[in-house]
Amino acid sequence: MACAESSGHLSVTAGDRAFFVGHVFRPVGSPSVNLAGYDLIVVGSGFFGLTVAERVATLLNKRVLVLERRNHLGGNAYSEAEPETGIEVHRYGAHLFHTSNKRVWEYVNQFTDFTNYQHRVFTIYRGQVYPMPINLAAISQFFGRYLTPGEARALIAEQASEIVDPTAAANHEEKGISLVGRPLYDAFFRGYTAKQWQTDPRELPASIVARLPVRFDFNNRYFNDTYEGLPVHGYTAWLEKMAGHPSVDVWLSTDFFDVRDEIPAGTPIVYTGPLDRYFDYSQGWLGWRTLDFESTVLPIGDFQGTSVMNYAEEEVPYTRIHEFRHFHPERDYPTDKTVVIREYSRFANKEDEPYYPINTPEDRAKLERYRELARREAAEHNVLFGGRLGTYQYLDMHMAIGSALSMFDNKLVPYFTESHTFGAAN
Repeated sequence: MACAESSGHLSVTAGDRAFFVGHVFRPVGSPSVNLAGYDLIVVGSGFFGLTVAERVATLLNKRVLVLERRNHLGGNAYSEAEPETGIEVHRYGAHLFHTSNKRVWEYVNQFTDFTNYQHRVFTIYRGQVYPMPINLAAISQFFGRYLTPGEARALIAEQASEIVDPTAAANHEEKGISLVGRPLYDAFFRGYTAKQWQTDPRELPASIVARLPVRFDFNNRYFNDTYEGLPVHGYTAWLEKMAGHPSVDVWLSTDFFDVRDEIPAGTPIVYTGPLDRYFDYSQGWLGWRTLDFESTVLPIGDFQGTSVMNYAEEEVPYTRIHEFRHFHPERDYPTDKTVVIREYSRFANKEDEPYYPINTPEDRAKLERYRELARREAAEHNVLFGGRLGTYQYLDMHMAIGSALSMFDNKLVPYFTESHTFGAAN
């Protein structure tokens, strides 16, 4: 196939490979492929990878190639219209943008406007619906009478007193009880956690539940960040605009490990794929949780009245149901159909999409060994590791973007402008 010049971007297919085309089209395996023509190669087109690519192209005037294993842009943030209803669906689970980082907020607003959506979550337990996180409404409803903030604090403190020293809570169950007391913990956390992690809560680290707020007022916003909303035209439109710089090319359906030998030695790489995969699992496989999704189009206008409903009881096999029409009430969606997606959690195998690092003590020991290998790779071969998969940590979208901006400032700018190596202390 001949090279095709383009001032914009479009999707094409060449053989079994699809490409998101920048100003030049170069099919993999064609004699016209010239990886030496790129100043930087980014592996992965999620928020971390695209932020790096966009900043390097825009501010440093460098040519960047992004390699994406999947057949679409955007990693787990990818969204698309469900064909029967036109309702925008987040294919890898609900993605809610929120941040208190002003720099990140100003950066993302270059590429999209945001709605005023504020996320709220509810939980079904024994046929009753409660707001989440635990707040004064949930506490009062659960105990069957209105409690003032002071009464609720006193009641929770009494019920949590079986954990003598909350700071010494050794596991998820102890920490949860120290936060909300045993009755609320058993109702809303024990079963949900057990099916989310397929692990006894007494064997999980306390940090999993420590980040859930408990509120003694009626605030039922899920997030407390300064800025919150959803991209007006959807995540894919936002991501395409980030990738729209004429010096950025994105190749879809292209596995880095299939083409890495074609990359000239010394070409700088930002790798956002699985850390253990890069090193051929030499230090062992890092454990992840994955998610399965069951999508259904229903012949009704509204299934559950809200965007996300959790199911607290362990006997219900799924953890939550998403109804995506509620993310964009401003849109003209059909009134006689809706899309619901049930979410199931399980341990990931090597063929699954990883979502949440399990982070057992064994995982952390392997991670330290991989980090040492990554430091050597940066110093010796100009490879940087970033993003959720590349660092083995859970990152919200704003955290991934913020981390990418820091890498740009601290590593990529010195590399391209001052001839620093990636291994330099800067």
